[in-house]
Amino acid sequence: MTDRPTATSRRLRLAEVERALAQDPESADLLFARAGLFREDDRFEEAKRDYFELLRRTPTDFGALNDFGTLVLDAGYKSAARSLFGAAVQHHPDNPRGRINLANLLLAVGEFDEARSHFEAALRVDPDHVHAHRGLGNVLAELGDAVGARKHRDKAFANNFLTALPYRGDGDPVSVLLLVSAAGGNIPVRSILDNRQFQITSLVAEYADPAVALPPHDLVFNSIGDADLCREGLEVAEAIVGRTDRPVINHPRAVLKTGRSANAERLRGLPNVVVPRMATLPKRSLTGPDGAAIAAERGFAFPFLVRAPGFHTGRHFIRVENPAALAAAAEFPGDDLCLIEELDARDGDGFFRKLRVMIIDRKIYPLHLAISRRWKVHYFRADMAASADNRAHDAAFLSDMAGVVGARGMAALERINTALDLDYCGVDFAVSRDGDILVFEANATMVMVPLSDDPKWDYRRPAFDNVFAGVRRMLTNRVQKPPC
Repeated sequence: MTDRPTATSRRLRLAEVERALAQDPESADLLFARAGLFREDDRFEEAKRDYFELLRRTPTDFGALNDFGTLVLDAGYKSAARSLFGAAVQHHPDNPRGRINLANLLLAVGEFDEARSHFEAALRVDPDHVHAHRGLGNVLAELGDAVGARKHRDKAFANNFLTALPYRGDGDPVSVLLLVSAAGGNIPVRSILDNRQFQITSLVAEYADPAVALPPHDLVFNSIGDADLCREGLEVAEAIVGRTDRPVINHPRAVLKTGRSANAERLRGLPNVVVPRMATLPKRSLTGPDGAAIAAERGFAFPFLVRAPGFHTGRHFIRVENPAALAAAAEFPGDDLCLIEELDARDGDGFFRKLRVMIIDRKIYPLHLAISRRWKVHYFRADMAASADNRAHDAAFLSDMAGVVGARGMAALERINTALDLDYCGVDFAVSRDGDILVFEANATMVMVPLSDDPKWDYRRPAFDNVFAGVRRMLTNRVQKPPC
């Protein structure tokens, strides 16, 4: 067994540092070491106290600013992390670590141009920095520059397709081979695969060398979830899982079938399941003078929805009410556009509703019900935080999914579950006035955003805990230790 920084070794190291600090309480190096040990052990308040003290003594210290930023970002405090990373960059502009941490945060919140500037600044300091190339590749993809994104991903991953992540538990871990795509579209697994239980090796599928043996593993978790964006990665991942006899979560072969249009066609015709008409067509023709006629030939009547393939969270996604409005999609990245029939997801009061269920090990779990005045419904932008009435509807769904969805709808969701044949996925939908399921999206990339500490969300915590418990049961049940 290789040496690992286990919880026990951290506790022993912490005891050593505490004894040394008792002898030399003014040592900034010892204080910084203790803060880092607290941070690695998820002891937020103790780590925060030490970082505050370090910054009181030396407000411009890079290590304290950078690591404190990482601490608060991991805890969900994005504004505080942005301030700390920003200060690290301000006082240490030639340190690429600070630039990259700030840029990754800006990328996560959608400030792509500013993120790009910091990644590029990091590369001016260190032209071979792997993480700067990875980040810049992701930014350029979001900006629609597929060629530039590929160039930087080649530099980032060509010789770095395997990464062993730190294990912070005690005893023998469960070894997980985590398959990811360089193009994005991956399931966020940080809250699923606890590094105190799982030792994770990440493998970037598109850059995997088939001549290199797979690292030892008890389980394969295929986190590549977007079949439209990541077809190349999924096809390579399918070959990779063919090289192992270990259990596989979300077999790439099953994920490959979950592209938006492909899903719509295979779910169409299931009893009590309604899917929209979809078509992917060249952007140039649709946004030209004959665009409306071309859409009509494919069966689309105004209003309908238009989106750029490969983007999520409502980016490059509009509702087109007339021929003139179709021209706005000319600014979308890429060469194609996806046309989507609009399904009427309004309730009796005219509000738009979108429900999400997670499917874990073929069992359906309620996650949320979002209510909004706008057609583009995302929970974090919907009318939930300010409306106790809307939260009451959400709570009713979480406590009595079958009662809210109805027997007809629950039977339809089970049919969708069977058709998807995935271990980990989700379905976004509404319930029609007749009790049918109106499907918006069904795939593996559904995000479960961690809840804040605000007491108004306490009613959601049991449902979240139930989903995560389901994931832990699935992983535990699937693991097979290799023979000695």
